Amino acid sequence: MKMIKSVDLYFKDGGSDKEYHAKIEAEGTGYVVNFAYGRRGNALMIGTKTQSPVSIEEAKKIFDKLVNEKRAKGYTESGDGKAFAMSAKAGKVSGLLPQLLNPIGEDECEKLLKDDDYGAQKKFDGKRIMVRKKGKSIDGSNRKGLVVSLPQEVVDELAVWPDCEIDGELVGSTYNVFDMLSKDGEDLRKRDYQGRYAQFALFQGTYVKVAELAVTVVEKKSLYKTLVKQKQEGIVFKSLDAPYSVGRPNSGGTQLKFKFYATCSAVVGSINKQRSVGLLIEGISVGNVTIHPNKDIPKIGDVVEIKYLYAYEGGSLYQPQYIGVRDDLDVDDCKMAQLKYKPEEEEL
Repeated sequence: MKMIKSVDLYFKDGGSDKEYHAKIEAEGTGYVVNFAYGRRGNALMIGTKTQSPVSIEEAKKIFDKLVNEKRAKGYTESGDGKAFAMSAKAGKVSGLLPQLLNPIGEDECEKLLKDDDYGAQKKFDGKRIMVRKKGKSIDGSNRKGLVVSLPQEVVDELAVWPDCEIDGELVGSTYNVFDMLSKDGEDLRKRDYQGRYAQFALFQGTYVKVAELAVTVVEKKSLYKTLVKQKQEGIVFKSLDAPYSVGRPNSGGTQLKFKFYATCSAVVGSINKQRSVGLLIEGISVGNVTIHPNKDIPKIGDVVEIKYLYAYEGGSLYQPQYIGVRDDLDVDDCKMAQLKYKPEEEEL
């Protein structure tokens, strides 16, 4: 779509650091007003103010009203934040869906560190994003399979890649690639993981990085120790001979994750005083969590990610810490089954 008019707005106040982008674009015989917004440096939420094309006069009225509302809230056009490449297909179904991992315990983790059939990678603490590159078109796709915007730096570096479909994790403005599903029109999904990894292992960049793959027992144990020392989220194990399979198995699988600390997804049920919110999982209260001053307070109904030590029977979280909003998850994804409970004390 041809862009007619656009604006990039930024808002920074204390711990709040947000951006908002709006565009008028030609579509068919009319015009649409699209927007993208979110915390600066993260993948942006996208939307449109016009469900169908309108006249240029109507589009300008909608655009001007939108921009004026944002400026009234303190947004300005001056900002040193990262620009995002807004996709004309934002919010549409991409057709890309990720392979999801099941968690494992410490005993299974120890076994896989010694298993020559499995490789290991760092578990990234960001947003799962798949990317499709076809010619000059480069689009991101979230775990729901919807097209999302990507940081401009990521788009610029992917421009030199071959046509492909890749899987990875977006952390800030860095995209960490750990799988390739197609390359130059060839479907790689049925290939073994080690073969797929070899197709992109050398495409290392500044904003597009290839996740290190540890294969030998020595390499895996070294990676594990490094990740623990760096206080990373966890480690991922992948069967070196397995194809790429969309979705999450009921149990087990060829790609597994071990977290060094527990996390869960919960729904904001209430907003309390002193920057605290109440958390619900399957309609059951699991306690409250304090929102750090450098983070925005989520809204009631938002799905949020929480780090915690363990859960008591009944679901109450011990030492919860707020990570952020999960706009790629739904309320139905928040299950009591995800909780890690306090181990029972042995009788003397």
